[in-house]
Amino acid sequence: MRLLVTFLCAFLFFSVECCFAQIQENSDTVENVPAQVRKKKKKKKKYRLPKVDLSHWKVTIPEGSGKGGAISVAPPEILDYANNETLRPYMYNDSSAGALVFYAYPSKATTANTKYSRSELREQMEPGNDNVNWTFADGGYLKAKMSVPEITKNSDGKPHRTIVVQIHGRLTNEQRDLIGQKDNNAPPILKVYWKEGKIRVKTKVLKSKSVSAEGILHEEAWGDDEGRTFKEEVGSGKFLIEVKVSDGKMVVSLNKNEFFVYDDASMRRWGVFENYFKVGNYFQTRDKGAYAKVNLYELEVSH
Repeated sequence: MRLLVTFLCAFLFFSVECCFAQIQENSDTVENVPAQVRKKKKKKKKYRLPKVDLSHWKVTIPEGSGKGGAISVAPPEILDYANNETLRPYMYNDSSAGALVFYAYPSKATTANTKYSRSELREQMEPGNDNVNWTFADGGYLKAKMSVPEITKNSDGKPHRTIVVQIHGRLTNEQRDLIGQKDNNAPPILKVYWKEGKIRVKTKVLKSKSVSAEGILHEEAWGDDEGRTFKEEVGSGKFLIEVKVSDGKMVVSLNKNEFFVYDDASMRRWGVFENYFKVGNYFQTRDKGAYAKVNLYELEVSH
């Protein structure tokens, strides 16, 4: 009997020890697992990059040596923008938004033909070369998904405005020499503005339809149209701009829902110029303390 009692006591003691060990093991395991995993596996933070290929673009920023001295960075240097200390304040990734951010403010550094500063991409069909461009007869297509998440207000409490997309004209060297102009600059046939939460489009029109083939090359031959504003209010949210050009015709659309078509006599005669696309933040004010940020999520261009 005494032997049986001893055996039973040893068995009970061993069983209790095993139970405590199992409880301790389970306790340690639970403590080492995050609370969200015990309920539902915690979602990992996502880091996203913009869908933008910069191999055919250069950028101009509000940094440099005054009027006409704004710094530009072309391929291949622009491809390493994230590590470029000069570019980083004005062109950088927002990985939480999946956007390439363009920051601009009214600095003293501008391009030669404007008083406004910009952080803006300029298309280069041949990387690093501004002299290879396209005509409307060649055709062109641009798709840009963008937003304006931050922009200051003027003294009247209204938001400043910025140009987010352009088609800029350019004279060939022969045209430049023919009219005696010092550079190759020609007017922009398209300006797409973010203005007070809406997207506004402006183009150029001939002041006289009878202007000569040489006269049409002068900037003075062209005036601004009245402009057209899309009905949809985009605010600080994302919007999609698409531009399609062909010989004598241009179509601009917002979010695949609203379309502006330009196919008049002025558009047909625009075919004399070369062109290039521009995308980014061409900030339209000199107000002290003003600034704007433009996000670029996706960019696609073809010819």
